[in-house]
Amino acid sequence: MAHIFCVANQKGGVGKTTTSVNLAAALHQAGQRTLLVDLDPQGNATMGSAIDKRKLNRSIYHLLVGLAGLLAVRTVSPAGGYDILPANRDLAGAEIELVNLERREKRLREALAECADDYDFVIIDCPPSLSLLSINGLCAAHGVIIPMQCEYYALEGLADLVNSIKKVHAKLNRDLKIIGLLRVMFDPRVTLQQQVSAQLEGRFGDKVFSTLVPRNVRLAEAPSHGLPGVVYDPSSRGAQAYFAFAAELIERVRAF
Repeated sequence: MAHIFCVANQKGGVGKTTTSVNLAAALHQAGQRTLLVDLDPQGNATMGSAIDKRKLNRSIYHLLVGLAGLLAVRTVSPAGGYDILPANRDLAGAEIELVNLERREKRLREALAECADDYDFVIIDCPPSLSLLSINGLCAAHGVIIPMQCEYYALEGLADLVNSIKKVHAKLNRDLKIIGLLRVMFDPRVTLQQQVSAQLEGRFGDKVFSTLVPRNVRLAEAPSHGLPGVVYDPSSRGAQAYFAFAAELIERVRAF
């Protein structure tokens, strides 16, 4: 039975897609059967998995609106080795079309039920807003991984996200919980980041992953080559952090 996790944050530019792609690739390299779901109309996770979103015949848009089944949409990342449900700009239209469909919040959940036994992990890359697409991701997931920078505004965004997760838990998905907070783009030389990191640990305790993902130019370069950072330069500090994060997540799941 797959463990389904959303990578979500309502604030943009906090490393959701970088985390999703590199986590999927690192889990695959750790021997875990992994599916990456790109729920963002920008399709960055798709491009970062070495798949040209402009040439897709079928995408997750077709899956959500009932025009294609999961097997017709699913493909393999030639760079990362994991399976992926790719996305492109067509997905933006799903926001409008889903409004008039039955069980609109649970379309992804019902689609993933077809392959629940095929994977150990399903990682869902959510868009940076509480849209109907994000709600589909939260309804499908068992838990939420929250990547965040250790900055003041990130703390405010975190409060909004936690409230949104509570609402989805209460009304749509009783299985949903916060798996953990991942500190990304971390620079230990910045005093404010150290202070915010300490606040997170003090408030959320063991919900904060021990792994710290540093600011790393190799992670930033990787998408321009259509590769996950852990494939582009496995020896870089950023890649090593994501390998450590994947190992920590596997151990946390075993503890559940």
